[in-house]
Amino acid sequence: MVLDDNAERKLQHIDVVLKENVEGPLTTLLECVHIPHQAIIDAGPEDVDTRVRFLGKELSAPLIISGMTGGAPGTERINAALASIAEEEGLALGVGSQRAALENPNLEYTFRVVRKVAPTAPIIANIGAAEVVKYPPAKVLKVVEMIDADALAVHLNLAQEAAQPEGTPSMKGIIKSLERLILESPVPVIAKEVGNGLSKEVANTLRSLGIKHFDVEGTGGTNWVKVEMYRAMKAGDHVKEEIARNLLTWGIPTAASIIEVRNAAPDAYIIGSGGIRTAVDAVKAIVIGADAAGMALPFLKAYASGRLREFTKALIHSFRMAVLMTGARNVEELKRLKPIITPPLTHWVSARGLKPGHYLTY
Repeated sequence: MVLDDNAERKLQHIDVVLKENVEGPLTTLLECVHIPHQAIIDAGPEDVDTRVRFLGKELSAPLIISGMTGGAPGTERINAALASIAEEEGLALGVGSQRAALENPNLEYTFRVVRKVAPTAPIIANIGAAEVVKYPPAKVLKVVEMIDADALAVHLNLAQEAAQPEGTPSMKGIIKSLERLILESPVPVIAKEVGNGLSKEVANTLRSLGIKHFDVEGTGGTNWVKVEMYRAMKAGDHVKEEIARNLLTWGIPTAASIIEVRNAAPDAYIIGSGGIRTAVDAVKAIVIGADAAGMALPFLKAYASGRLREFTKALIHSFRMAVLMTGARNVEELKRLKPIITPPLTHWVSARGLKPGHYLTY
């Protein structure tokens, strides 16, 4: 089968993230967040209520399977498996960029399968900032209709675009285009980074436009500049390879980004993502200001290894146990805990003039 460029890129991305070391070199700085362990708890995991509301629907825990794929033949199997486990376990699910299906409707089935398999789960559509600028809102919003989505994530991937062999590293016109999209969108718009984090300045700008949902996706997890570096190496594009090497250490660590956005938008719904690899990471993200935690690569690897169900069940149970061992009994109590924050995260908070408060004490 002859694939168009968008579909081929989708398959290359999956291949690279499963075969290469695509994380780092920066960390999440979640290693600077500590929560005192409570060794004696007169309760059991059945006494911990991890249920939360997201996009008007109930989740069994504040965990989101972040957008990964779709848009190429075969990716529908991955999306179907992820949707199935999200529906079964009560989690939210995002899909990968829907640009390919927006430009080639023959690929819509790779995304539509998600709502077919998960009729009640919160589903997040996904499109890039470049497409928001390029197309009128009516066309962009076809990605929402395509999967009957509950929200639309607009991913901001300037660093990735700079390193991508086919990339278009420009966001000229994004503010006015986002304003129009927000006005016409029937669902909430989520501002989403893809591995370089969101700053307080960006959060302030986006909040002034009416955006109340943010997915920070900071450094420490999958580094899409690194992914594009591997693709450039394979393609023999030495200029893009060197651009990628120059940008590998650019970004805001996930922990710092959560705090930045919470300070800029105290009323926002924040998804802490980027290098969330364990239930403990998820708990830490929530304690410092996130409302939920998003994970992508661990779910993809679990799918590839044939252990998706086991991984998901263990993650949810571990999250409940971690909450229990903090002394909290629900997610709202978890948010009120006072963690211990150590350098260099404290240095970042101080240098950026961020205010500790309900979500942060150090």
